[in-house]
Amino acid sequence: MKTKTTFLLFFILSIAFSQELPPIIKYSPNLYGAGNQNWMISQSPNKYVFFANNEGLLEFNGAHWQLYPSPNETIIRSVKVINNRIYTGCYMEFGFWTRQTNGKLNYTSLSKTLKNKILNDEQFWNILNYDQWVIFQSLNRIYIYDSKTGVFKIITPKSNISKSYGTSASIYFQTINEGLFELERGKAHLVSNNPILIKNRIINVFAINEGLLVQTQLNGFYKVGGNSVSKFTTEADSQIETSSVYSSIILSDGSYVVGTVSNGVFILSKEGKLKYHISQNKGLSNNTALSLFEDLDNNIWVGLDNGVNCINLQSPIQSYTDDTGVLGTVYTSILFDGELYVGTNQGLFYKNYNSKEGFKFINGTKGQVWSLFENKGTLFCGHDSGTFIIENAVARNIFSKSGTWKFEKVPQHENLLMQGNYYGISVLEKINNQWVFRNKIKGFDYSSRYFEITNSYEVYVSHEYKGVFRFQLDKELTKTNKFITYTSPTKGKNASLTQFNNDIYYANKEGIFKLNPKTKQFEKDNLLSSVFEKDEYTSGKLIVDNSNKIWLFSKNYIHYFSLSKMSNQLKKNIIPIPASLTNSMLGFENITQISNSTYLIGTTDGFYTMNLNDLSFKNYVVSITAVSVSKQNEKPIYGNLIEEGAFDYDTNNFAFGYTVPEYNKYINAEYQYSLKGFQEDWSEWSTKTTVSFKNLSPGEYTFKVRAKFANNTLQNSAVYHFTVTKPWYSTNFAVFIYFVLFLIMAHFVNKAYLDYYRNQREKLIEENNLLLEIQELENEQQLMKLKNAKLSLDMDSKNRELAVSTMSLNSKNELLAFIKEDLKKTNENGNSNIKSVISTINKNITEEDSWSVFKEAFDNADKDFLKRIKLVHPTLTPNDLRLCAYLRLNLSSKEVAPLFNISVRSVEIKRYRLRKKMDLSHDQGLVEYIMEV
Repeated sequence: MKTKTTFLLFFILSIAFSQELPPIIKYSPNLYGAGNQNWMISQSPNKYVFFANNEGLLEFNGAHWQLYPSPNETIIRSVKVINNRIYTGCYMEFGFWTRQTNGKLNYTSLSKTLKNKILNDEQFWNILNYDQWVIFQSLNRIYIYDSKTGVFKIITPKSNISKSYGTSASIYFQTINEGLFELERGKAHLVSNNPILIKNRIINVFAINEGLLVQTQLNGFYKVGGNSVSKFTTEADSQIETSSVYSSIILSDGSYVVGTVSNGVFILSKEGKLKYHISQNKGLSNNTALSLFEDLDNNIWVGLDNGVNCINLQSPIQSYTDDTGVLGTVYTSILFDGELYVGTNQGLFYKNYNSKEGFKFINGTKGQVWSLFENKGTLFCGHDSGTFIIENAVARNIFSKSGTWKFEKVPQHENLLMQGNYYGISVLEKINNQWVFRNKIKGFDYSSRYFEITNSYEVYVSHEYKGVFRFQLDKELTKTNKFITYTSPTKGKNASLTQFNNDIYYANKEGIFKLNPKTKQFEKDNLLSSVFEKDEYTSGKLIVDNSNKIWLFSKNYIHYFSLSKMSNQLKKNIIPIPASLTNSMLGFENITQISNSTYLIGTTDGFYTMNLNDLSFKNYVVSITAVSVSKQNEKPIYGNLIEEGAFDYDTNNFAFGYTVPEYNKYINAEYQYSLKGFQEDWSEWSTKTTVSFKNLSPGEYTFKVRAKFANNTLQNSAVYHFTVTKPWYSTNFAVFIYFVLFLIMAHFVNKAYLDYYRNQREKLIEENNLLLEIQELENEQQLMKLKNAKLSLDMDSKNRELAVSTMSLNSKNELLAFIKEDLKKTNENGNSNIKSVISTINKNITEEDSWSVFKEAFDNADKDFLKRIKLVHPTLTPNDLRLCAYLRLNLSSKEVAPLFNISVRSVEIKRYRLRKKMDLSHDQGLVEYIMEV
């Protein structure tokens, strides 16, 4: 049972992995945005490719797909590029497309000129050309169009047409049950009605030295020479004859490509040997090849029943794809004794390198293979299960205590090897011509996927999660007393360590570091670290090949450095293959030198080989494909690509499309652009094929784009000149009008200024006059104040005089009263003379007389006071008014009492009654009130 299982596995692998194939680019309907089926393919001189698609005419320029719906909404069955026209045929319609100045295609119908001559339900399945004539073939008739005169000639065979064919010198067609015909002088002439050509449907006809080579649908190839028809045998006849051929072409090198309905594509040499058989399980998107075409770069385009594929037949890169998953992800490979070994996550496989046989599995190696290492004729395999020695396709396990990462030679010990294991490092020894496990290095137990040993037995280990270690081995290679962990450089994802040119290098996302043997410190290597600039880091994997090249992998490139032949400086080489296309495992990239120039690179679904010497390509041309312009938030329009563009100031949003029409799977064109007038410097290299600029200011601009392919800068640059015009209010005429208006305005402004300054001068004079008048008034007011102050002083003086006078009268009256009293006492005896004197005294001390004198003097000093107080308080009596007058003179009660000839107490009573009459509040002073009246 085990033997049967092994045989079955061998059989599956032999079928699944028969040969390395050229790269295949797959374009799905979702990608190109059209129908599934593509019936015919053609190419223009500028290398744009056109497809007759179910939805219309499909155009691909290497960067962008464009679908032009068919003129009558039917399936386009045929397409042919002839000079600057793209001819198409569909249901009851044929014509041609021409390129407009904006880069888009415009359709012109030719069938409409025939009016009612098109048969009902007629479809045009093929278009051929010969000199100035274009041939449109339906299943019923052949229409010959003279492109110079515009005249049509129609050929109607007796029976329906199977298909038409074109060679360099003739046009052929086959009719049902009649044979093969040739067009001569606009008429059909029978070439052969051999039964073979009548019974078999002819797919294509090729011109060869012996005559014609006819490809049939079910019976392979036949040679037709004169009246004889003979079989042309190929290595693929048995497969082709059971697969139903639908399309075929002859290549520029004389090879043949046969497209089948159910078994993909066969590529045969001109001798009939099978070069490639490419089917769905070997990378093709679909097994039904409806159309085939060889482009100007010798790529083969396959129009499939479900998409489009492009086979890079001349590519220096050959891919080996495992769509079944049996082989798995390739982690390591080696060419040993003429056998190619590949280690994968499924185990170890091998095949004869120069044969087309399939890979064979080596029993006992099921599981993850990490490395393959050759040392003096012995092949070692580092495996998840330990260490194996491979001899004659047989694996022998020599170490199983731990998984093994890699192997290194021990300096000065040819019979010793060191291996990095999951749990440290161990030593293998060759005893009696047999390799055996000797010992594990004690004192270091970390996983050692990457390690290097120096001549002094210093070991450096890179651990992805812990960083870089260093330790010194003893002379017996059995132990280390201690190890040192580097703080710089730091640990890093996908970091690695290797020895190159006797120097140890460590790589992580921060760069590549070189060990200084004197200081034992890592120093950054600027040249190698440049690989990871501009966010290019994906993996720090470092690989040294047999030619002493060091390989590195970044986001968009594969790099290798080699020693210059003229100096010790490293020479940098770049292969523009991005990681997204290589499909490699990040951190587990692997590359193996198979020959002097051929390298094998492992991927997640197989591997591909690359020949460095063939990494040269034809010179391509970069061109601008579209210029779209738009106003803000409006639909864009396409500008003229031929003439210099001129756009309104508000139509200032630009988008440029450009391309290098190349169709290589692994190597992409890169572009730089500049916009003179906005961005003078060239942009960074990028694979993007569009760029946009928003809100450009009015001015003149020159857009330039250049490209490089396979790291070679193309000779040409595409240039587009355009102008964003100024708005009407910024034109020269508008500026002239503004200048005239400015002069007029300046005139009026000047006049206004003159008027203003004149008015200001007059106003200033008026203001000065007013100030003088105000000054005079102020002077008069000041004089008036001085006069009032003088009057006030005079009034105060009179008040003082009045008060003095009043006091004098009071004193006089007091004196007279005192004399009178003394006289009364003396005149107790009634002396008449004394009575007379007393009588005289009484007359002189009359209060009314004193009051009259006081009132008159008071009125002179304080006019109308008594009238004012009387007016405010009509109920006041003369005595009250008199008291008010005394109080206005600010006399105290003691001073007032003699004037009334009463006591002080009586004066206080008078004051109280006066307050009552005046109805003064409790907190309002009487004197203060009188002073304010």
